[in-house]
Amino acid sequence: MPEYLLPDVGEGLTEAEIVTWKVKVGDVIAINDIVVEIETAKSLVELPSPYAGEVTALLVPEGEMVAVGTPIIRIGEPAAEDPTLPDAPPPGPGDMVIDLSNPAASGGGEGESLVGRNKADRGPIRRARKVASGSLATHIQTQASFETGLASPLVEAADLEDAVPARAAEVAQPAEVRVLAKPPVRKLAKDLGVDLTTCATSGPNGTVTRGDVEDAAGGATYRGAVDPGPSAVMSTTVAAGARETREPVKGVRKMMAGAMTQSAFTAPHVTEWVTVDATATVELVARLKQRRELREVRVSPLLVLAKAVLLAVRRTPEVNSFWDEAAQEVVLKHYVNLGIAAATPRGLVVPNVKDADRLSLLELAGALGEVTATARDGKTQPADMAGGTFTITNVGVFGVDAGTPIINPGESAILCFGAIRKQPWVVTRDGVDEIAVRHVTTLALSFDHRHIDGEKGSRFLADVAGILEDPASALLF
Repeated sequence: MPEYLLPDVGEGLTEAEIVTWKVKVGDVIAINDIVVEIETAKSLVELPSPYAGEVTALLVPEGEMVAVGTPIIRIGEPAAEDPTLPDAPPPGPGDMVIDLSNPAASGGGEGESLVGRNKADRGPIRRARKVASGSLATHIQTQASFETGLASPLVEAADLEDAVPARAAEVAQPAEVRVLAKPPVRKLAKDLGVDLTTCATSGPNGTVTRGDVEDAAGGATYRGAVDPGPSAVMSTTVAAGARETREPVKGVRKMMAGAMTQSAFTAPHVTEWVTVDATATVELVARLKQRRELREVRVSPLLVLAKAVLLAVRRTPEVNSFWDEAAQEVVLKHYVNLGIAAATPRGLVVPNVKDADRLSLLELAGALGEVTATARDGKTQPADMAGGTFTITNVGVFGVDAGTPIINPGESAILCFGAIRKQPWVVTRDGVDEIAVRHVTTLALSFDHRHIDGEKGSRFLADVAGILEDPASALLF
């Protein structure tokens, strides 16, 4: 009976957290069916099964950290009917027949992505067992034990007789075990110690919602906006009366903390600032949004800034390099893998657009939209974050003017993009200075001062600022 060992899904992975099981004991799966979602030090990853057969055991509970190579699930051949069970007589005219393998028997509607009976393209196959009402009590106990791995009390025949007029889902105890709830709701219930069977079901088709779980917990939930448009949401549950809460540092946050500490104390950072009249960029964005070929992608000032960075790198290639300490060499990259720092509920991730310097404006817009949407959904894969050469962090979405960003390991510079605000600004028209309302932003560039001196850093920052002030100047690059 094969056991699936936790694989190394990224270079150098040593451990991962079991986040959500996508299958149950008793499910029959095919090769490449998704069985579990794990969190590595870089991202959430869905693992497909290398085996086909029946899930006979889940060896690691959700929320536990395990080392690479640890058995996490056991898969065997689909079992035949238990020969020790008494044969059920064929159903008579007045007998009620219940197919416990039918999702409709548990009261769920179509199209719901719910733990217990959902799969990406094909659901796990559960063996159908049709029984007559005379043997229903014995079958319910066997089926409940089969699905949960736990013994369940035998249902009294008298109880079944009282329940016969009710719907099948109300008769069968397994329906109580298989409460309808989506994976994030189940994880929240697990974190709060809430039994889903005790929750109200205010969702569609009797599903348990996040609010139902929070109400059952009886505590307050703090929500902090991570990115106001569109936003990712972090939730920290605070028990009533608690003065402190301890939260373990693991996964993406642990990796980020280590990387930032290493970078801050190995590369001498220098940060330069420039305030820019970005009115022309704002006007350009408004015009681009009206173009037919750009209507299907997200167009924003960040897109113009990204293009400006790619053009400015041509004049100052040192910002797209890194210091190889072991070899005592500066490695200049002749391509740009443009990283975009994205805040997610699980921590900061920096996916990058591969060979961004070779993309047209339309292609760049599509690529930026794809990597940021994937990051917000928590689906960024390790390969998407590997090999970055230059990073942009957009703190303007939080209403912040600027900051002093820390360089990502393996890179030499990072650009911080602040909020664009309407401010009074001195403009010159026909040789006369006057004050006008303009769209103003601040850029901050941090760079590795071991091989990027002030002249190079300043020139690069001035080139980017110049394109934001006058996008037409991009024709000069």
